Amino acid sequence: MAARKKDKFINRELSWIEFNARVLEQALDDRVPLLERAKFLAITSSNLDEFFMVRVGGLQTLAAQGITKPDASGMTPARQLEAINERVHAMAVRHYACYRGQVEPLLAREGIRRLDSGDLASDQHKYVDRLFENEIMPVLSPIAASDGGPTPLLANRVLHVVVRIKSPGENGRQKQRFALLPLPPNLERFVTLPSEGGYEFMLLEDLVKLHDELFFPGEAVAECGAFRITRNADMSVREDQAADLLSEMEAVLEARGRSECVRLEIEDSVSKTTLGFLQKMLGVDEQSTYLLPGPLDLSALMQLAALQGFERLQYTPWPPRPSPYVRGGQSVFDAVARQNILLYHPYESFDPVQHFVEQAADDPDVIAIKQVLYRTSKNSPIIAALARAAEKGKYVTVLVELKARFDEARNIEWARELEDAGVQVIYGLKGLKTHAKICLVMRREAQGLQRYAHFGTGNYNEKTARLYSDVSFLTCDEDLGADGSAFFNTVTGYSQPRRYRKLSAAPIGLRKDLISLIEAEAERSRQGQHAHIIAKMNSLVDTRIIRALYAASGAGVKIQLNIRGICCLRPMVKGLSENITVVSIVDRFLEHARIFYFRNGGDERLFLSSADWMPRNLDRRVELLVPVEDTVSRRRLSRILETHFSDTVSAWRLKDDGTYRRVSPGKKKPLQSQEALYLHACETTEHTRQRQRVVFEPHRPPPRNS
Repeated sequence: MAARKKDKFINRELSWIEFNARVLEQALDDRVPLLERAKFLAITSSNLDEFFMVRVGGLQTLAAQGITKPDASGMTPARQLEAINERVHAMAVRHYACYRGQVEPLLAREGIRRLDSGDLASDQHKYVDRLFENEIMPVLSPIAASDGGPTPLLANRVLHVVVRIKSPGENGRQKQRFALLPLPPNLERFVTLPSEGGYEFMLLEDLVKLHDELFFPGEAVAECGAFRITRNADMSVREDQAADLLSEMEAVLEARGRSECVRLEIEDSVSKTTLGFLQKMLGVDEQSTYLLPGPLDLSALMQLAALQGFERLQYTPWPPRPSPYVRGGQSVFDAVARQNILLYHPYESFDPVQHFVEQAADDPDVIAIKQVLYRTSKNSPIIAALARAAEKGKYVTVLVELKARFDEARNIEWARELEDAGVQVIYGLKGLKTHAKICLVMRREAQGLQRYAHFGTGNYNEKTARLYSDVSFLTCDEDLGADGSAFFNTVTGYSQPRRYRKLSAAPIGLRKDLISLIEAEAERSRQGQHAHIIAKMNSLVDTRIIRALYAASGAGVKIQLNIRGICCLRPMVKGLSENITVVSIVDRFLEHARIFYFRNGGDERLFLSSADWMPRNLDRRVELLVPVEDTVSRRRLSRILETHFSDTVSAWRLKDDGTYRRVSPGKKKPLQSQEALYLHACETTEHTRQRQRVVFEPHRPPPRNS
């Protein structure tokens, strides 16, 4: 029976929760090293923070405005909120059962112990008393909070301690009041304790609760508990009314600190009196309240996961391998002039990309550099290189995306630094986010001006390039170089959007081109040809592309999708998607690459892209789809896709009901795709090293005098 209309799409928010559940499964997997399990607990928590700030905050706004229009899955905003909170409450139970029941006891067994006040030895007690009095108490400032009084401004995602105080009142009656103690992020959450072995620590909030009466002399503290709020961050600039985008973005950042509370997390030991006071003060209902067994904010476990001296509890390091095509100290331009270079990070080093920009800054033959920057590291060497290039008189244009969510403050800071160095800085485009990953270098050579380009699926961030899997493509292809110039002319405002020779770009043309590629495969299948589509991405949400994939499946096209996160397509549904399979890989590296394959009648076409198949990417962002045409690079991309689809250790298969199950190796030898790709990178490096061994040349006797 064919799928009903409302059953054709999985709800986006519930699909995301399924993704975060797969991240949590890594923490529950005893095959994962113990401190890495703690890290996955931290990632699960951090992911939920952003989800509530953006997605739940947006849905709450729609529900409050009375919007009842259903999404593609048939769910109204109010119904989505109900389903989200039901699923997240259940996830919170598993989250804390994993930490309290598995990870924390195992850490204690390995010598990493969290102590409470009752666990402290005499010398440790004296140490924390001294520490609190000298270094912690002077920093903290209680905030008075009264029932019905003005609501104090509480910082987003900052841990607080609520104190209920009883004091003598008139006629011998006791009265009660509340005070709030914010715990500033610049204080260490994990307070290291003196110990005879291993690592013993106390949480900052436990230390504060141990000494809470010091803040209220002469009064009795009846109760003390930790809580944390999450505020709505789903805010944007009205660019049509923004004369100064930079100052408007700063205003948005300030507004986020005052927006409504979308979630209250609080220790489950607090009384109903204290809970009710906070709920009323913050305007939070039961649905948005999360009573947790503590400790709150498990994202702090990321710090614990990096402990020195416990390497046996961490992943064996996989240092990125050098590219076989760019040797250390070699000119990246010379290497790219010989052949296109495709890199797969983090298995291969990001250094060639960084050196590409650094060498461009210092090369006297380079006359111009143009680059899009969406997210970078805190002390980015690429930012430093661009500033240095401008100071040396090169023409440097950088498009800075100020609307990169949660990186706005950092982007504002280094955009100003670049301007001070003489860089021409463009603050994005009105109404659009510029998410394309491109750097274009113009170099004067003997044959004339030569363009060199870097296209990528990830950001220009050397730190995340060691944690995220992404593709980099370095080329001096004439058509791609010309397209790169046309792209920058468009986004810097000097020309109207135009058709490119080889590139496709969003928001003009990219969806249309993708659907044309899908429909072409469907037509070949109808004509009796073998047709095949393989796509690897982070998220699949766009209903028009999903419908095109359903139609291609109905025409007999084999479709393999590797989607790490959100997938709104229902696979393997009779009469709808029998020929579509969807897998998701969650492992030590975050899968971030976007790679697309179309069999194209045997003349295979492969692409890399900055864009996922989502409405925001295709309609509200500037994105690029880049064809990879040389034989070596195409073969490399095909092998990467094949390896990922062969995974039987870290892969999950999407079922038609929207849930996932682990892929089983069956009788086959288990294959972990990330490990296989790293081992291949090591083998390639070793093979290249052997080929480049020094040739021994004997000394020859000097010629005799005649």
